[in-house]
Amino acid sequence: MNGTQPYTDVVTIGETMALMRSSIPGPLAHNSQLGLGIGGSESNFAIALRRLGTSVSWVGRVGQDALGDLVQREIRGEDVNTLVARDPDAATGLMIKESRTTKHQKVYYYRQGMAGSRITPRDLPREVISRAKVLHLTGISAALSDSSLETVHAAIGIAREAGVTVVFDLNYRAGLWDESAARSAYRQILAKVDVVFAGDDEAAIALGYPAEPEQLARDLIALGPKDAVIKLGARGCAGVIDGAYYECEAIKVRAVDTVGAGDGFVAGYVAEMLQGLPPAARLDTAVRTGAFACLVPGDWEGMPRREELGLLGLDEPVIR
Repeated sequence: MNGTQPYTDVVTIGETMALMRSSIPGPLAHNSQLGLGIGGSESNFAIALRRLGTSVSWVGRVGQDALGDLVQREIRGEDVNTLVARDPDAATGLMIKESRTTKHQKVYYYRQGMAGSRITPRDLPREVISRAKVLHLTGISAALSDSSLETVHAAIGIAREAGVTVVFDLNYRAGLWDESAARSAYRQILAKVDVVFAGDDEAAIALGYPAEPEQLARDLIALGPKDAVIKLGARGCAGVIDGAYYECEAIKVRAVDTVGAGDGFVAGYVAEMLQGLPPAARLDTAVRTGAFACLVPGDWEGMPRREELGLLGLDEPVIR
């Protein structure tokens, strides 16, 4: 694994891919221009967290290719500590976003067998994880491959041994596994984590039934976590934190691209949790960060700096 290994408050582990995005609405087959960037749930989270002032390391695996160079450079350029394994035998994964209409996107993934899915426990920076305050993981890493799932459990084991708080975002992806497989894996992971984040639909997958947000949160906690936060998109969020139930309304924005909003939400919560702020303040920063992510095209480009959080809700459009 390349890169220095300074100790950071947070460590996140997962796949980041190159991202190609159509520049105009319409069928991808007729679009002659595509923008090139990167995207991945864990790196979206890491960038959002760093912009909020928290030190963070991203651990991942990319190919020994130009797209791998792009992934590492972009994440490192956001002042995130990158701990990257370069795979000589597999290419960096790719996703393509098609703006099929002005309101609807299709996302195509080319990730099976690619470098990100080939991460193993040997890629884990044990000392960096042990010295962190929070380990962040998602269900995407759990679903990518057997070795990636093994890596998730190995990372949790390192963190638990060191007393590091483990945060898990269900982040269900139907293209990676079915609900039954996801439920089984989620339950094994939830028994070992401290804080869980889930959309209400994702929580229903983990539990096997739908319910109201408070019940979803309490039933997730019954599986092992201490706290559970339910992401409700444009309806805001709800959670059971330290045994008490909280709700927080969403910040109303005109969304351009909602991809990455959930990652920003989790980053906002974790940033304030590390600051020792009360639950209501954590949830407020979470919904604000998630709202900012929706304001521009791209997975992470719209993530806010801490000094920008108060901009949403201001009546004055020009800041002087």
